[in-house]
Amino acid sequence: VSEGPERTAIVELSASPEHSYVEPDELEEEEPVQKTAYQKLLSTLSKPNSNDQSEEESTDDEEEEEELLGEGDSDEVGDDSEDEDEGGEEEPEDADEALTEAVEGEEMAEKESGVEEFVDKEQDSQFCLETNFMDEGGQEDAESTAEHEDSKDMFVQHLGTELSEEDVQKITSGSKAKAQITWPKLGTLLCTNPLEKFGSIGPQKDTNLPVFHKLLETRWKDLNQTSDPKGVAEEISPLQLELLALMGSYKDLYYPETCPLNKGPQVLSAYCLHVLNHVLKANSWVLAHNAQLREQKTQIKAGAEPQDEPRDQGLTRPKVLILVPFRGGALRVVQTFISLLEATGKKIVVSNKKRFKEEFGEEADDKPPNLQRPDDYSAIFSGNVDDHFRIGISIVRSSMRLYSPFYSSDIIIASPLGLRTVLGAEGESKRDFDFLSSIELLVVDQADVFLMQNWEHVLHVMKHVNLQPLDSHGVDFSRVRMWNLNNWARHFRQTLVFSSIQDPQINNILTKHCANYRGQVATKNMPKTGSICQVLVQLPHVFQMFSSGSFMDHDARFQFFVDKVLPQYRDSVMSHTLIYIPSYFDYIRLRNYMKKEEINFASICEYSSKSEVSRARHFFHKGDKQFLLFTERFHFYKRS
Repeated sequence: VSEGPERTAIVELSASPEHSYVEPDELEEEEPVQKTAYQKLLSTLSKPNSNDQSEEESTDDEEEEEELLGEGDSDEVGDDSEDEDEGGEEEPEDADEALTEAVEGEEMAEKESGVEEFVDKEQDSQFCLETNFMDEGGQEDAESTAEHEDSKDMFVQHLGTELSEEDVQKITSGSKAKAQITWPKLGTLLCTNPLEKFGSIGPQKDTNLPVFHKLLETRWKDLNQTSDPKGVAEEISPLQLELLALMGSYKDLYYPETCPLNKGPQVLSAYCLHVLNHVLKANSWVLAHNAQLREQKTQIKAGAEPQDEPRDQGLTRPKVLILVPFRGGALRVVQTFISLLEATGKKIVVSNKKRFKEEFGEEADDKPPNLQRPDDYSAIFSGNVDDHFRIGISIVRSSMRLYSPFYSSDIIIASPLGLRTVLGAEGESKRDFDFLSSIELLVVDQADVFLMQNWEHVLHVMKHVNLQPLDSHGVDFSRVRMWNLNNWARHFRQTLVFSSIQDPQINNILTKHCANYRGQVATKNMPKTGSICQVLVQLPHVFQMFSSGSFMDHDARFQFFVDKVLPQYRDSVMSHTLIYIPSYFDYIRLRNYMKKEEINFASICEYSSKSEVSRARHFFHKGDKQFLLFTERFHFYKRS
């Protein structure tokens, strides 16, 4: 009897069903029942007004209802710890320095939400694609429409291609036609094509450069000024022209000769131009169609027949994912974007730029003084070397917004570790990967550095790109491309991989995780000069072969080493033996074995403290320790 009034009181708690209170127990029961976006599409056909779930996401600032509610909407669930005074951003004339935001730590952002690192409600409507149109006056509208309707534009051809079920089966079967061609700067190119109707790359002189967006037409030739604005103006290099021609074909590209000293900056500028060109075209397409739909609505009211809405969007807004190893690399990418968008003598509006410089810039006392490092080391580790970060960027017309929520972003720049903490793993209650469902362009820069971080994070990200989303996130399904609805987005994604070395694990990305219907292009140049001839001390180089059922058999390799190789160096004559170990797991295994066998040794790894390193080097130098175990990662991060 006493429980009756309590139940009645709980049922009648809320007068408004839109913002009703939900018990935590009820939420836990509903979480396992997750529907895909395709199931949500079926539900919207019968219930067109059911958008309750999208209102629960703070990142759904792309909905038209948000625009109508404006600043007075206080019911939106957001990241309260990141609410800041954004008053200075209403003055675009001096937006570069007038922004005054409080800088929050990365840990505080992660505690609140996996994706929502920064909430900036005042700019939601300004950078929302659904509620924006082309500028009034007609000139930009006409030019952009003509640009996108150009049949020679590979952007239009690529995204507008319709694949059949047979085509998809051919792509997934793995059968590919191969061809080889030589270009002047890139050298030997190996082209693979799953579909014969999308042919191979031709000679360099017959391959056209991509059609550039209106905002980039006059700026793209000054590409090299973006990396060093104060330096001598350099013309765009032949290497960059060849890379832009290959990128403009929308085939996957693997270029394993990106030396960080000379070619690295050129490659970064080239792919930034390609990314920016892709995003500007895609957004201009949407804005132009918004204006057309607005005109059609007025015509329908006048009695004209309604027309089909254009399909110009994915299931979620993010189009580009750029993976870079350090914050310094992300800073260079954003600076290149800004330089490309800024015409001569004209500044663009960049929101939250001050906070970005503080978090991604380098402190003056970050580097120890008087420390001599090799040139390639200085090139790789220049700038902020923090490897845990992620940032969303949205671009509308010539304005850029940094720290935009992922579901309102066009470009996501992140490290594999920074994304891994958001993606989570199976079984975790708090994880999100829907924002990667409609990635059209994936850039993996400095892939060789990822090998020295944690390659499993890279593979984890690759497995979660272009999966069918679990929530609709307020998308207008009538404007979603059919290949997105068919779950064929991975066949339309272009993947660009850049590295300074060739490695089987990097090759595995192209072979196992890429299925572009237009095929792939990879440079296959034989090295002309080796590094073994640069060894100063005359030492014999001995290569030993062992029999094994598989090259992945770590046990057979380890057993061969301890049985055949190690005993040769246990003699007292063979003192001062350095054992260089690429894998940390092999290092742990060998260290434990040598402890068990009571072998006189010292060890150094990437987790060793400075005192441990000094002590091990001292004992090894004096001869107190016969062996020194030395990991590849320690050499990579601490070499001098």
